[in-house]
Amino acid sequence: MTAMVLHRPGTPLIAETRPVPDPGPGEIRVRVEACAVCRTDLHVVDGELPGGQLPVVPGHEIVGRVEALGTGVTTPAIGTRVGIPWLGHTCGHCAYCLEGHENLCDTPAFTGFTRDGGFATHVVADAAYAFALEGFDDPVAAAPMMCAGLIGWRALRMAGEGRRIGLYGFGAAAHLIAQVLNWQGREVYAFTRAGDNAAQAHAMKLGATWAGGSEEAPPTLLDAAIIFAPVGALVPLALRAVRKGGRVVCGGIHMSDIPSFPYDILWEERELISVANLTRADAVEFLALAPKAGVKADTVTYPLAQANQALDDLRNGRFQGAAVLLP
Repeated sequence: MTAMVLHRPGTPLIAETRPVPDPGPGEIRVRVEACAVCRTDLHVVDGELPGGQLPVVPGHEIVGRVEALGTGVTTPAIGTRVGIPWLGHTCGHCAYCLEGHENLCDTPAFTGFTRDGGFATHVVADAAYAFALEGFDDPVAAAPMMCAGLIGWRALRMAGEGRRIGLYGFGAAAHLIAQVLNWQGREVYAFTRAGDNAAQAHAMKLGATWAGGSEEAPPTLLDAAIIFAPVGALVPLALRAVRKGGRVVCGGIHMSDIPSFPYDILWEERELISVANLTRADAVEFLALAPKAGVKADTVTYPLAQANQALDDLRNGRFQGAAVLLP
């Protein structure tokens, strides 16, 4: 098999030839059809997330076909198309798992971070954390659903049922969740880097009510805002943009420091919360909803060997939607 491997944070991935892995008990081996490139992959490669394994194969928005089953596995069956997300395993017995909050598990495993991921031709995954992709015929379009879609969906649920929703950072997650919001009959207010006309045009094309720079005030106060960009300075801006009783959700796994801000923009029962990882229930829910809502990922494809280029293009905002690697 071929894999793009990170040996040291801050250095390019290296192409390696490895033996095709055998799945262990409870695991499956998947031949990768497509793996989307997530901003979390950038955080892993750039060394912004502590606690990962090295060397590691990044990638956690994986779509492929089940090729082999480990002992004890009966489903998904060989040949099934599955999606493999960021959450790769949980203990099942800590207080968080027992309370239905497996996303907060004390001893989790994460695909492409603490276990090898999908920037490769093959990947081994825990069978209980792989999802059959019914109704997803295009692996390229399905790949971004496995994190941009899933974490976006969890963030949206945490944002509440308000009508006017702001999305800060109009990238892979926001462009999918904007489509869900449109389907739900809600209004999207898209915030981009100042002067990023392409991203603003992309948002308007996808049905946004308004699009502008992140430092601009929206034309009306918002019911809630989701911050997908890893920029702490957006938190005070988003708090100023929501109404009394509004909520600001930080949707990323990493963010730069949040600057100090006056208490009065948090006062009046505004809320500031974060999203951590996802649960399998989130995946089941979103993967059933996305086809009904007609959610379509805008993608730019790269050969697996060009993973470093895809990461750099994501880092510098050179495309709209999501990058997808093809083995």
